[in-house]
Amino acid sequence: MNLTLTEIIASVEQPEQLLNENQMTGFIVALAATPYLISPEEWLPYLWGGSDVAPFAEPSHLEIYCQHVVQQWNSAREQLLSGSWQWPTSCQLDDEEIVNQATRDFCEGMLQGWQLTKDDWEALMPPETENGALLGGVLLSMTILYDPETSLVTLNEAGADAIAQFEEIYQAMPMMLSGLSQRALAIAESDD
Repeated sequence: MNLTLTEIIASVEQPEQLLNENQMTGFIVALAATPYLISPEEWLPYLWGGSDVAPFAEPSHLEIYCQHVVQQWNSAREQLLSGSWQWPTSCQLDDEEIVNQATRDFCEGMLQGWQLTKDDWEALMPPETENGALLGGVLLSMTILYDPETSLVTLNEAGADAIAQFEEIYQAMPMMLSGLSQRALAIAESDD
């Protein structure tokens, strides 16, 4: 049985228990970017709301789901550290909505993943430091892309060309996220 991730998520009795595919991908990328590796057993339950019981009726579905998750994590980690990470193909800019729903979902999952690793990040890159400013810039950019309506109002009030700013942030995110991951790993390794 070779089910896709989409098929497995759709097979869950209450799919809303699981992060959707884009939220999940964002969450996994956040965990792959973290300076200190966290065992998947510690964060996998967050993909289904933190419950101790996975929402899969079939044990084989949990196994396949976990394989997909670990493959995504391995791929994201390698891409972030090599500087080759790119937005998932489903994530796009949108003329009417600024960014599409897939991008918002990805950013939401990403921000949830950051929350899980917040203490590690702040210990490694305290807010009052240059590295902390780098971290803050990436988080602010992700938040702007997650909630473009609120950000649009703020940018317009500041007199900025808001649409151009969104496009610039979106286009820069792969480089910013890879750079942050690489910098965090270098700091973590130098502290060992």
